[in-house]
Amino acid sequence: MGLFAKLRGELIDIIEWVDDSRHTLVWRFPRYQNEIKNGAQLIVRPGQVAVFITQGKIADAFEPGHYELTTRNLPILSTLAGWKYGFDSPFKSEVYFVSTRQVTDLKWGTQNPIMLRDADFGPIRLRAFGTYSLKARDAKVLLKELVGTDGVFETDELETLLRSIIGGAFAELLATSQIAALDLAQNYQRLSEQLRTAVNAKIDDEYGLDLPQLALVNVSFPEEVEKALDARTSMGVIGDLGRFQQYQVGKSLPELGKAGGAAGDGMGLGLGFAMAQQMARGLGAGAGGVPPPPPAAWHIADAGVTHGPLSAAELEQAIGAGRIRGETLVWTTGMAGWAPAASIAALAQRFGPPPPPPPAR
Repeated sequence: MGLFAKLRGELIDIIEWVDDSRHTLVWRFPRYQNEIKNGAQLIVRPGQVAVFITQGKIADAFEPGHYELTTRNLPILSTLAGWKYGFDSPFKSEVYFVSTRQVTDLKWGTQNPIMLRDADFGPIRLRAFGTYSLKARDAKVLLKELVGTDGVFETDELETLLRSIIGGAFAELLATSQIAALDLAQNYQRLSEQLRTAVNAKIDDEYGLDLPQLALVNVSFPEEVEKALDARTSMGVIGDLGRFQQYQVGKSLPELGKAGGAAGDGMGLGLGFAMAQQMARGLGAGAGGVPPPPPAAWHIADAGVTHGPLSAAELEQAIGAGRIRGETLVWTTGMAGWAPAASIAALAQRFGPPPPPPPAR
């Protein structure tokens, strides 16, 4: 290495930081053992602050601009170094560049569920997550409290700290807001601003940081509570449960008829009669009434002797075998008394068409 190359390596005449990272908050100029030349050029770009540290103490700070380093613009460093009448020789000093622009798309979330006493659900656990942006508010405080001697200080070194601060502030906000869990969604914007203000109060003076933006994206319930809410919503959509059951029974009759055979016809017959009874009872009980269950069995009276109970399929088989005729007395739940089988609308079709009227005289 030649003499001039050695001199160029020992003396620094341009100090600047060309930032190609979106998440670097602090970067130390790599001076190492080199010395800064008297009259060196300092270039501080927009969104940056340059801070000089000498003898372990924070000295002068420079806002964006182009500077020639002299005792005039290094008053604190000149005092610490004992330059009473200016300096003519190179000097040693650490130079830190602090980014003051916003770092966006950072995420926060509650590490553990937050316990809340809710008017609708009682004690309940909630989780929340969102996004925020971060920027340096006071470069000197940030260097003193968090950076120390780090050569590069990234935002990921702050994320754990900020998540815990935001989570704690959110728990306090929920406790004092007294907002019902089901009403949280319509208050996201107001809660976001209140949460941002609360977090800034904790980090501005203590760490020299600022959160220009903070958004509450979602508050989630435990899985079992979400299932209960889904069931509650379904009940609200269905409305009158009795009418819904009637609709379901009526919808199933064509499918039962397609099954064919005595069993299928018998089931269809029993369900048809049950649906008729349910509709009658439902109308009589009013909109708030609960319809009775379908008839479980039939009873037959033949020659003074009762037989039963018979299922709908067994009743159909007895009709097909001729053991039950049109004049046979039958009864099931919901009937006022015994009646001929042919007189019941649900059974009449099983005994053929009525006989022709007698001839006119």
